[in-house]
Amino acid sequence: MTTLQLNTSLFGPGGQSTTLANEFVDRRRGKVIVRDLARDPVPHLDAARFGAFLAKPEDRTPEQQAVVDYSDALIAELREADTIVIGLPMYNFSVPSTLRAYFDHVARAGVTFKYTEKGPVGQLTGKKAYVFVTRGGVYGAQHIHTTYVRDFLAFLGITDVEFIYAEGLAISPASKDAALAKAREVIERLTLNKPQFALT
Repeated sequence: MTTLQLNTSLFGPGGQSTTLANEFVDRRRGKVIVRDLARDPVPHLDAARFGAFLAKPEDRTPEQQAVVDYSDALIAELREADTIVIGLPMYNFSVPSTLRAYFDHVARAGVTFKYTEKGPVGQLTGKKAYVFVTRGGVYGAQHIHTTYVRDFLAFLGITDVEFIYAEGLAISPASKDAALAKAREVIERLTLNKPQFALT
């Protein structure tokens, strides 16, 4: 079993989303791949990088091939993983820009999805995702912050997605403590007596 953990908090290991994701992953058995998008950000998509994705393999320049190789390495991690764990803070009503840049590099037509007469079909099926959502306010499950991530993962074929919320972290110390405690209760429930998890 392989877990791919994507950390996106600007605060690195001190971020609440990263802390919760770490606590969850620490209880799992098997190989863990950690990609910290704040420490090692994926370049934002621009015309040159997008052009590299569109170029035919035989026509790519060395610079374009390097861009594609980098994207291929990110996709290889996704393909290897049975489980994806994402730490997802909210910044200005949206996902961290580093996560969006990552998404732009793993959504490749003919590689991670394909176009059909009935619409796009994701190629990364058979995986489970857990998303640890942290927010200063209280916005609920239907906010675009999380619906975007749900829709994007489904676009790649990852439809078994569970969101774990810690909201109201900026309202008061009591609200923060209660929200984190609730998220940890969910972690306990998810990992209790599961053979793929190691109890601590």
